[in-house]
Amino acid sequence: MEEHMQSPTDNKTLTGVLSSRLDKLGIVLPAPPTPLGAYVESSDTGDLLILSGMLPVVNRKLAISGRLGENLSVKEGQDAARVAALNALAVAREHLGDLDRIKKLVKLTVLIATTEQFVDHAPVADGASKLFVQIFGPEASNVRLVYGVQSLPVSAPLIVDVIFEIGPARESTAQ
Repeated sequence: MEEHMQSPTDNKTLTGVLSSRLDKLGIVLPAPPTPLGAYVESSDTGDLLILSGMLPVVNRKLAISGRLGENLSVKEGQDAARVAALNALAVAREHLGDLDRIKKLVKLTVLIATTEQFVDHAPVADGASKLFVQIFGPEASNVRLVYGVQSLPVSAPLIVDVIFEIGPARESTAQ
């Protein structure tokens, strides 16, 4: 007997609303990144899932590196923010076992490595925000903090910091 709502074409054991939405949007989550230091990627307390800052890494390497306003465009920054947000979702899925435990995105913080003259922080952060709106819907809006910094680890252009509200784990219906 299958667990939960598995579609005939889905080979995952857990599929639900968010997984279906990802499928419809053609979004495939990457393998979750591994820590680059002495920390864990995720921790939950009460009804919150708090993630470590997510970098735009793919296969343990930066997909995009540099500084906004120096050698990266706003579009490249948006792409980096999207990759980091996808990594956040991958870490959440690994931690929770089921993306449908996520009730909403509570807070999104985006730290951006910029020059002093760079002023387009909000459009860069929209790379992550727009992805979350696509997935969670416009009614699930969140608070956001965006700011520029001098440098970030491993020459990353940005870090996406996420806090999700989560619900309890679903009970298995398998026998």
